[in-house]
Amino acid sequence: MKPRHKRALIIVAALLAIGVAAMLILNALNSNIALYVTPSEVAAGKAPQGQAFRIGGMVKDGSVKRDGLTVHFEITDLVKDIPVAYTGILPDLFKEGKGAVIQGRMNANGEFIASEVLAKHDENYMPPEAKHALDQAQKNGSAK
Repeated sequence: MKPRHKRALIIVAALLAIGVAAMLILNALNSNIALYVTPSEVAAGKAPQGQAFRIGGMVKDGSVKRDGLTVHFEITDLVKDIPVAYTGILPDLFKEGKGAVIQGRMNANGEFIASEVLAKHDENYMPPEAKHALDQAQKNGSAK
């Protein structure tokens, strides 16, 4: 083989390796992404189907019911409520009337099966997405 052909073969092999690596990275990122939606968007059918996503809002007062390690509660954006089931130990800051972000999937019965529950850590803090979503839901709910 001529040196010119060897160089071309090395360049093609390197480009192919970079392409495969980029494809693997993008596939890993795509499978781990969790979209953020509000309870109103879930109720309107705008939640991703068959894919994990996050719901953010407030834990509805009086909705927390414990059954062994499984906890049933409702997450609300003050317009719509979504029933949630979580099996595991809840964060210490998880309380009724406080903010939470829950990751999981919807089941066939319309209940959100949570795989992770994150509680708001400070009385005054709310993620910008959650604040915006709550404000939008309140505007949309009062406009109806």
